[in-house]
Amino acid sequence: MQDYRGRLAPSPTGYLHVGHARTFWTAFQRAREAGGTLVMRMEDLDPDRCRPVYADAALDELRWLGIRWQEGPEKGGPFAPYVQSKRGPIYLDAWRKLLRTGRLFPCRCSRKDMANALAAPHERAQAASGGGKLDSDANERADGLDEELDGEPLYPGTCRLFMGGTPQLPGPTASEFEDPAGSNWRFRVPDGEVIEFVDGNLGPQRFVAGEDFGDFVVWRRDNVPSYQLACVADDAAMGITEVVRGADLLKSTARQILLFRALGIEPPAWYHCRLVVDHNGRRLAKRHDALSLRVLRQRGLTPMNILAAELPIED
Repeated sequence: MQDYRGRLAPSPTGYLHVGHARTFWTAFQRAREAGGTLVMRMEDLDPDRCRPVYADAALDELRWLGIRWQEGPEKGGPFAPYVQSKRGPIYLDAWRKLLRTGRLFPCRCSRKDMANALAAPHERAQAASGGGKLDSDANERADGLDEELDGEPLYPGTCRLFMGGTPQLPGPTASEFEDPAGSNWRFRVPDGEVIEFVDGNLGPQRFVAGEDFGDFVVWRRDNVPSYQLACVADDAAMGITEVVRGADLLKSTARQILLFRALGIEPPAWYHCRLVVDHNGRRLAKRHDALSLRVLRQRGLTPMNILAAELPIED
């Protein structure tokens, strides 16, 4: 039986909040109960939003909560480096494998192109029949270019026929695309394919490619791999056996299962934590500074207060 390997994967784009604390604590507990290894991986790929101060704060605040890991940026380990911005060759290798099996296509659509296509009459008709709908959970970060999280418009397929889904063999046929920079590269989802998995917390889950989500970005035109591709490549390379994350990423999990399949890799087990909401029922985000661990800690709350949901009420 394979030894348990879990991971903590904060993104240093802001200070951690209560929802992060609960999810990371769950990951810590599950690794400890299994007698396994917990890996700290800093997901700092966003060059515009990631800051060293947030990375340092995340490590400090998780230690303050009592969470401990066995491998990570400051500890080292057999799969170093544990910082995504230093793992570029691993992501490039995964991109090339997907390209050469015909899974990717370059997308030249701008945000304006995406908005126009999704607003066009034929797209609205398609949406009514379920073939080109807008995701009802549209997220503030979804801009049609770097679709990191679960709520983005269903891609209308504007550039989908480029390269025609033909496998790109090594050699002259693929030489034009040895470097992904300059285009947004999308994964061509197998329309109608069902993705099913049993979540360790939420039970059976089912998604349909092309209906619940469309072709998604795996590499950005500014030469940065997407969240989806980087997570899959790293979880595979680091031997992660279970991914613990928030329930807002269920649809991302379905996308990542498709990437695992395309790369010929067995996916890990999944455990999605229910989301923490504020007193108005809104999902917490890093912009909600009043419920950040940094602020709560400064106000004198203890780790027990935070993990037990003993929080001050804000108007």
